[in-house]
Amino acid sequence: MSGRAARVARLADAAVELLAEGGMRGLTHRAVDARAGMPPGTTSAYLRTRQALIEAVVQRLADLDRADLAAHELPTAPPHAAAALGPDGLDQLAAGVADVLDRWLTTGRSRALARYACLLEAVHRPELRRILDHGTVLRVQARDLLARAGAPDPRRQGDQLVAFIDGLLFDRLVGAGALSAPPPGTPASREDLRAGVRTLLRAFTGA
Repeated sequence: MSGRAARVARLADAAVELLAEGGMRGLTHRAVDARAGMPPGTTSAYLRTRQALIEAVVQRLADLDRADLAAHELPTAPPHAAAALGPDGLDQLAAGVADVLDRWLTTGRSRALARYACLLEAVHRPELRRILDHGTVLRVQARDLLARAGAPDPRRQGDQLVAFIDGLLFDRLVGAGALSAPPPGTPASREDLRAGVRTLLRAFTGA
């Protein structure tokens, strides 16, 4: 990572924490400078506009999410793409997704909250709608996975699978599920998430 890229990543990380704590109202160039421990004016020098700052945050979130998926070895890219995905593979996938979701509820909680803040901002600011493009990657991967698992309509069902899993995360993070689900970061939480994801996969594939 170049020096400039490293500084932008540091600024974006600071912005993520601010978004998680105070939402969009707390996101200013001056606040990012202070949170990142960098001289005043640094954020403005690298990310001149508020839109540029938000876009840097979204890109950083997408990069970190991809790293999480890769670290858990989810079968989302070649050389897995040509292989059929049987029941054992679905079980492995469900466990891997559960691990990632539990991580986003614990050590990645700030990132998850910041992601939702950015999405809500895009609703009111059409120029930021391209933020949604980062979600298409996961949908393409889900379509591929379901096609390999024998789903009858992988394109439609892949999009639905991502939506349902995102809803599961939202429910556990800020919805009523936060009141009744097992505490995040525990084996019980991961097992409960795994069971939910596995149920979805069975419903889509008939496994």
